Amino acid sequence: MEYNGGNLAADHLCVLVHGLWGNPNHMKSVAKALRDTYSEDELYLLVAKRNSDSFTYDGIERGGERVCLEIEEELEKIRNKGGKITKLSIVGYSLGGLVARYAIGLLEMRGILREVEPVNFTTFASPHLGVRTPLRGWHNHIWNVLGARTLSMSGRQLFTIDDYRDTGRPLLAVLADPESIFISGLKRFKHRTLYANVVNDRSAVYYTTGISKTDPYMNTSRIKANYLKGYEDVILDPLNPVSPLVSKGGKGIAGFTAGSLGWLRNAPLMFALVVFIPIGVTAFLLNSVVQTFRSSKRIRLHESGLTDIPVENYRSPIWIKDIRGTVEDVYENLNSLQEESYLQASDDEGDDDGDLNKAEAEILALERKKSHPQFPTLALTPAQFAMIDELDKVGFRKYPVWIHKVRHSHAAIIVRSDTPRFSEGLTVLKHWMKEEFLI
Repeated sequence: MEYNGGNLAADHLCVLVHGLWGNPNHMKSVAKALRDTYSEDELYLLVAKRNSDSFTYDGIERGGERVCLEIEEELEKIRNKGGKITKLSIVGYSLGGLVARYAIGLLEMRGILREVEPVNFTTFASPHLGVRTPLRGWHNHIWNVLGARTLSMSGRQLFTIDDYRDTGRPLLAVLADPESIFISGLKRFKHRTLYANVVNDRSAVYYTTGISKTDPYMNTSRIKANYLKGYEDVILDPLNPVSPLVSKGGKGIAGFTAGSLGWLRNAPLMFALVVFIPIGVTAFLLNSVVQTFRSSKRIRLHESGLTDIPVENYRSPIWIKDIRGTVEDVYENLNSLQEESYLQASDDEGDDDGDLNKAEAEILALERKKSHPQFPTLALTPAQFAMIDELDKVGFRKYPVWIHKVRHSHAAIIVRSDTPRFSEGLTVLKHWMKEEFLI
């Protein structure tokens, strides 16, 4: 990566973390935006590389340990050369945002965040609530249960069906626990910012990247976009992103209810199963078996301390009180075909509440009461609702992004490759540099 590094005069280290199936080159435009704005005397760049390509299958925990080690090694290398880093910023893209949040917890645990000043934490299109699509009934089991088993440990964690360190809770729930090192570390950053695609993100939809209980962008013909001045047609005003449009019949978006689309909502899924199973899905599943096997082998070596990472250094208590091309496209296409469902008005109208404990049932009952017909509450899990509440308490500056030119906004938001089709992503990076990033 040509933008890596900096001069010894630089006192601010910025770390970039790519996403699932990713590699350092995916962060090239982000690195370029930083370097075009800040010289090597002002900012030192580290594009993380230990967790590249198929290594991203190995789980958020191991990815976070690899990134934490890279950061510690870079800080030591700079010190040994006579430099001194006093400020730290971390940027995560897609899965990299979750890996970065885990690494922040480890940096907190190891005292690094008390040695340097945490300044910026930014995520682009990161699934903070996982990638479980808000679905009810058998559709939930087809995608959310089967899909979770196609990406090894990362898949289980993204679909929140894992049991993190025998806590009985998924890792993402622990990442958002206010008593954990992860939230403690996250709070130390002066500036926490996220950018979330509102449409055409085939990998991570708006509710999870924007940490939201609703998705006002499900039917864009019913809303009017309100853009930020100077960033028109790309970045929405975070305080008032959309206004409802009133239809000719006068009902407006309020007439849009949870059951209005009926069985037609699942037609794309049925079509995809019929068309893609003989071709793309077969290849995807075969690749998933191979990658899961390889990932499981790496995980065993990692846990046994047989890799170059001293795993024992990163397994202290987590509680403060205790202190690649086609395959990727097939996954993204199938993921994008899952239509979101909403919480029903009462618990006897079809929500899958049978397996919930009393506390979880009370969370859903409360969220049902809060739901508004204009933008109804999504059928998230109790754990996801809790994640939203806790992350909102920490505080993020949230920017909805509307990419129009391509139907692959997940890549366009950071200009993942140098193509004119992704040019709207340059507006996102411009806004980040001018309005959000603190040096």
